[in-house]
Amino acid sequence: MTRQRFYIKMVISSLLRRRSRMIVALLAVAIGAAILSGLITIYYDIPRQMAQEFRSYGVNFIMIPAGNDAVIPELSAQKALGFIGSENLVGAAPYRYEMVKINEQPFMAAGTDLGEVKKTSPYWFVSGRWPEAAGEALIGEEVSARIRLLPGGAFTIAGTDALGENFTRDFTVSGLVQTGGAEEAFIFMSIEDFRAMMHEEGSIDVLECSITASGESLESLEARIAKEVPDISPRLVKRVTESEGAVLSKLKALIYLVTVIVILLIMISVATTMMAVVAERRREIGLRKALGASNQSLIAEFLGEGTFLGGAGGLLGAFLGFAFAQAVGLRVFNRAVTFLPLLVPVTVLASVVITGIACLIPVRNATGVDPATVLRGE
Repeated sequence: MTRQRFYIKMVISSLLRRRSRMIVALLAVAIGAAILSGLITIYYDIPRQMAQEFRSYGVNFIMIPAGNDAVIPELSAQKALGFIGSENLVGAAPYRYEMVKINEQPFMAAGTDLGEVKKTSPYWFVSGRWPEAAGEALIGEEVSARIRLLPGGAFTIAGTDALGENFTRDFTVSGLVQTGGAEEAFIFMSIEDFRAMMHEEGSIDVLECSITASGESLESLEARIAKEVPDISPRLVKRVTESEGAVLSKLKALIYLVTVIVILLIMISVATTMMAVVAERRREIGLRKALGASNQSLIAEFLGEGTFLGGAGGLLGAFLGFAFAQAVGLRVFNRAVTFLPLLVPVTVLASVVITGIACLIPVRNATGVDPATVLRGE
């Protein structure tokens, strides 16, 4: 039998002889590793999950005309959008506004890309349905109350187009918009219907964007667009980006704190178990030292037991940790988390290191056993 095989057999035999203590230590390591693995998975996914969650509260980046420009040319808007990665852009809704009249009452009409509005403003509640064909429009609850219109009703818009000529245009109400905000006083139609009605070329008043990115990334994007597209003035929606940053910072701080506490608990549990093992094997250690066993062999044996506990507990904890993170992701964010294969060896290695450190005090006690004192029964 080779020395390595003999060493492994000796470590495993020692663990099996004290299986009740070692099972407790193994469970402690596995539970700790599961929490650590789960927290790391959550930590990795928090920015993505939180960014997606915050996008349901509206846009976080807008573009308006710079300086004295009245509108944003469509080509400039497309150039600015090119600086935003497609993987980060949730939606970009252009808006063009104009005052119109219905039954001689003034209202604000807004032309937009309604498909993009669904992405940038998912909190809009529409009674009825979204417009699907030309000549259909959404009206706000306030507009509906003033002109007494419900979904399916028809109305006529009157106004002055870009050429200075008066016009009238018939529309059908497809749905009512409820937001609890200023949108309830607007009439929303497709950008194509708006431009055909106003007889104007492609231009917009504002471009509202929903972007999944950190506050630092958004600030960098803001500076780049301001520099590269001079006729656009980009703006961050501070209340959204600052709230998102504050929440992420607090959650990350909480994860750091819990991680430190879990590591300390693992070390205490393993150290306590191994100290009890050393006390139980005191006579055996004394006899082995009297027969010529070196401190290095004792250190190797106890560290081998700790390494085995750390490796087995870490491997078990890595998979339990993913289950824990998945449960948190589904319950808190209603979204699944991403499995990170690299996290398995990292968790095992971290568990081995933690248990190895926890074994240092018990190992020191073992090497400090005096054979003469122990063999005298003292």
